[in-house]
Amino acid sequence: MARSTGRGWAWAFLVAATLGSAPAALHAAAPVPVIFDTDICGDCDDVAALAMLHALESREQCRLLAVTVTANHALAAPFVDCINRFYGRTEIPVGVVRPGGVEEQSVYLKLAEATQDVPAFAGKERYPHALRHAKDAPEAVAVLRKALAAAEDGSVVVVQVGFSTNLARLLDSPADATSPLDGKALVAKKVKLLELMAGAFQPIDGNAAYEEYNVVKDRAAAAKLAEAWPTEMIWSGFEIGIALPYPSQSILEDFRDVPHHPVAESYKILSPPPQDRPSWDLTSVLDGVLGSRGYFDRSPPGKVTVTEKGATTFTPDPQGKHRYLILKDAAARARVIEALVQLSSQPR
Repeated sequence: MARSTGRGWAWAFLVAATLGSAPAALHAAAPVPVIFDTDICGDCDDVAALAMLHALESREQCRLLAVTVTANHALAAPFVDCINRFYGRTEIPVGVVRPGGVEEQSVYLKLAEATQDVPAFAGKERYPHALRHAKDAPEAVAVLRKALAAAEDGSVVVVQVGFSTNLARLLDSPADATSPLDGKALVAKKVKLLELMAGAFQPIDGNAAYEEYNVVKDRAAAAKLAEAWPTEMIWSGFEIGIALPYPSQSILEDFRDVPHHPVAESYKILSPPPQDRPSWDLTSVLDGVLGSRGYFDRSPPGKVTVTEKGATTFTPDPQGKHRYLILKDAAARARVIEALVQLSSQPR
């Protein structure tokens, strides 16, 4: 369906210019297998990040193996199911954190219970879904183990944009019927890269020891991940997301191909236009799937450590497995924002 703003031709042109100049360039590599680990409660950037993954799968650039939720909220898993079904992918498994996970509130997850406002469909679900409550979803570590066990060795990119609870528990998981490997060995065998939106690697408002939310809410799990995760880790710090505001004009204009869109509605509820919203979680998706396109620079290798208060420190080390993203200049910033907008608003 053509966009009512007259941007149909422009959209195709800009996507080609931003993401690759020819279809052959877009489909040259095999799709990247991705596991998306998200809190999808407090901020709406999780919703746009998941939409980006669906757009990238439609482009045959990634394959979404599973979504796991790191926050305790009755409607978080149902809302993930809403989004997956909105994009026509009903088969993607959704797992949830079990007791001890961070309790979160949300202003937009009520969309999982929203009904149609068209008289002919009054009372019907606006976003149909099968999962009704978090208790109906399987436990996250079981979903993670199953997805990893079925994947090719060294192929999976894990994108974590919430708390570290699920992945820390995965490392501690024992061998089972799914795999004879314990969690750490399974990760080492199957995972290529962990991309995570966490920490801060530049001073925030003059604070050089900024305690970033995703780290602080489960500091122990974040510290364990930083210390024990066996593969390369790419950190997208707080400073990256705030430098890349998602334009509110896009929320108003770029999602009109359907009467209701979960991305636009989530943003309008949490951060109504004309407010622009930082794009924290979207950056880890972009770098995780399209890292070779050079949207970001990366730091030299080193080691990230989580302090007792939840700040992150980086120590350079040529043998280190950790790097963090760097947004080098205004031109890079414009290019990244364009990619985030085009992917998250891509029609189904």
